[in-house]
Amino acid sequence: MYVVIAGGGVIGGNLASQLVANRHDVVVIERDEAICERIAARTGVLAIRGAATNIDLLEDAGIEKADVAVAAMPRDGDNLAFCLLCRNFKVPRIFSRMRNPRYEEAYRLAGVLHTINVPDLFVTQLVLEIEQPKLRQVATFGRGKGAAIVVASIPERARVNGMTVQQIAGNEGFPADCIIAGIFREGDDEFMIPRGHITVSSGDQVFLAASATAVRKAAKFLQERS
Repeated sequence: MYVVIAGGGVIGGNLASQLVANRHDVVVIERDEAICERIAARTGVLAIRGAATNIDLLEDAGIEKADVAVAAMPRDGDNLAFCLLCRNFKVPRIFSRMRNPRYEEAYRLAGVLHTINVPDLFVTQLVLEIEQPKLRQVATFGRGKGAAIVVASIPERARVNGMTVQQIAGNEGFPADCIIAGIFREGDDEFMIPRGHITVSSGDQVFLAASATAVRKAAKFLQERS
């Protein structure tokens, strides 16, 4: 994916590092020249010095081809302006840091898919949101750096449709350090504590407990189609 990040501080810089490590194309826009140089040296991303609310600079950053835009600047006003410009450029998915919850409705009107105002959880959760839009994170442990509980939707024609929990857990494509912690079957309005013999079906909501890395691998396995 092509990702444009506005703001190269702690959140923007760490997000860029994780996305680059996961082999995404990333551009960071940052006002501070020293921060730009540090990010470029540390991650190898294109770091552009300037205001992320400048239309010409956004075009230089390739905003028109961006799959994802992330506002990670310190002030809500700057983040909102950036998000509105990204919406104007028809960026499909826009995310933002939010410092003041009173701005939540304004962010929604600006087309932001997801906001979070807890810095410790922001980067890990946002990487998951960007890479796995069909996953929903419901809890984290270890200040966002340890384990997470997420909910994965099983699509139609998923290859795991009809497989038992035991078969899934024993498959080499499913990470050994990921636990299937629960299954919600919407059609029956039933939540099940998974035992080995219980089967997984398309449409199920599967609760996974694992590290962020293991969760991504498990979700990929569960959502692959046959």
